[in-house]
Amino acid sequence: MSIATAPTSSSEPSNSANQTEQTKLTGMGAIPHENGVAFRVWAPHADRVSVIGDFNDWSGDRHSMENEGNGYWYGNVEGAAVGQGYKFQITNGDQTFDRIDPYAREVTNSIGKGIVHDTSYDWEGDDFQMPNHNEIVIYEMHIGTFHRSDEDQPGSFEDTIKRLPHLKQLGVNVLQIMPVAEFAGDLSWGYNPAHIFAVESAYGGPVALKDFVKQAHAHGFAVVMDVVYNHFGPSDLDLWRFDGWSENDKGGIYFYNDHRSSTPWGETRPDYGRGEVRQFIYDNAKMWLEDFHVDGLRYDMTAYIRTISGIGDDDISEGWGLMQWINRDLAEQFPNCLLVAEDLQKNNWLTKPHDHGGAGFSTQWDAAFVHPIREAVQQIDDAHRDMWAVRDALCHRYNDDAMQRVIYSESHDEVANGKSRVPSEIDPENPESAHAQKRSVLAAALALTAPGIPMLFQGQELLEDDWFDDTDPIDWDRAEQFKGIKQLFRDLIRLRLNREGTTRGLLGQHIHVHHVNEGDKVIAFVRSGHEDPEGDVVVLANFANRSWDGYEVGFPAAGHWKLRFNSDWKGYSEAFADKDVDDVVAEETHRDGLPATANLSFGPYAVLVFSRS
Repeated sequence: MSIATAPTSSSEPSNSANQTEQTKLTGMGAIPHENGVAFRVWAPHADRVSVIGDFNDWSGDRHSMENEGNGYWYGNVEGAAVGQGYKFQITNGDQTFDRIDPYAREVTNSIGKGIVHDTSYDWEGDDFQMPNHNEIVIYEMHIGTFHRSDEDQPGSFEDTIKRLPHLKQLGVNVLQIMPVAEFAGDLSWGYNPAHIFAVESAYGGPVALKDFVKQAHAHGFAVVMDVVYNHFGPSDLDLWRFDGWSENDKGGIYFYNDHRSSTPWGETRPDYGRGEVRQFIYDNAKMWLEDFHVDGLRYDMTAYIRTISGIGDDDISEGWGLMQWINRDLAEQFPNCLLVAEDLQKNNWLTKPHDHGGAGFSTQWDAAFVHPIREAVQQIDDAHRDMWAVRDALCHRYNDDAMQRVIYSESHDEVANGKSRVPSEIDPENPESAHAQKRSVLAAALALTAPGIPMLFQGQELLEDDWFDDTDPIDWDRAEQFKGIKQLFRDLIRLRLNREGTTRGLLGQHIHVHHVNEGDKVIAFVRSGHEDPEGDVVVLANFANRSWDGYEVGFPAAGHWKLRFNSDWKGYSEAFADKDVDDVVAEETHRDGLPATANLSFGPYAVLVFSRS
């Protein structure tokens, strides 16, 4: 057990610099040791703090805590043990109230009590390494709806483990988990965290999450955890006026108490300028990687961390600095971690390194891809599909690095909040129609063949319809009903990751959109790596409801080009046209600025992928 006088653990200067001379255990919250449990809490406006729990019959008179100075209170309870419930009883003037520990690693529920938790775990054999960024395919998932063993209860980590073979067969290799910090109730998307250090009890709690991560690693999956630092709560929030103090009818010590408190989710934006709050968020980010062995973080809506309005120039410099500090230290301590920003403002500075003034994220969700691609495939009339907008979406990048963007046609945000799954947007009356199937696949195929880090949303490979709802789990009967669509996604992912050694151009940075036919709604592009012409891949996408024979397209070189993928194949769906398509021989005739030309046949809304034989 480490011994020190400082309650903090980071390299950033704390507002609580003066410490008591007495040697104490380091850390915050409940700190188990061989003779009992030590406790530390930050409550700068408290007149008195006691720890209450199963170990003292919940009596506030038994274990008063010592004021260490600078707002920290410390106490040691001999004989207290892991698994026991506890809270802090705080007195401020004539008020006395109980609070759940902000650093509680386990709670009974969002309005229950903290549980003394032993963070140790047997990680033997867990030596997983994150793939290179150009070799990643992300699968965004929600534990409560991904798989349920009991239709009346939300899914759990244990339930999700049972479906890992499905994901292994699909071919994705990074699981991005929607937030699992303890939230109000048992049903939620997770973006209303009540206790950011505790793992949702309805999902199984902290040990079950560690079991899930270890099993995911054993199956070959990295795990990226979604975290919410742009606001807390707003419900079931013991952080609210935690020690009884507040200003302007606001939230107290953990929150801004002026106009900066306001977010679309309530008046609960953390005070990024207060050292103890910065430490609280820093410690939480580090916990996921250090204690739970996750391989990265996805920050929810960073625009509301770095600005007040989320869209304006009303910057919160303290929020920007906090992200820089966390990302810098995580990248140094966990060099292969993936740090993802959801900002959606097309801001290059998010993915610039911190020593150049950037926020230091690895990559960011790319609004410049998802919105024009969805717009193109969801148009009712072919004539309204904008091929130049599609071209711009394919080519967009940040800081001249394509892997600094995550590209997708479905995410939890894009299939809810007034929007639906792509098949339902295309054909609300019949989302299993031929048009709905083909055009939703068209959008997904572009995400899996364009440069960037591709991402799928859970159930996309099963042609899930309607909208995302935390009460509506995935219908796994669709795995058989749409096994062809699942095979289509599997084939695309294998090509994207060059599993057969024939499509290494799809791993490259480069794209050359050489053919844009706005009139006939056909686009073609070449994907390649650095100085690797033998690895070139040609992709053609037809955005119109018509077939073609003898359609001329430029190719990078003359010779035989093998058809690797045809989305119109009837083996994927009986609704597809199954236009006769084959390998092609490109002739030495210049076209589209390239040295060779091939004559192609393809079906309605088809995507073709060619590479050299």
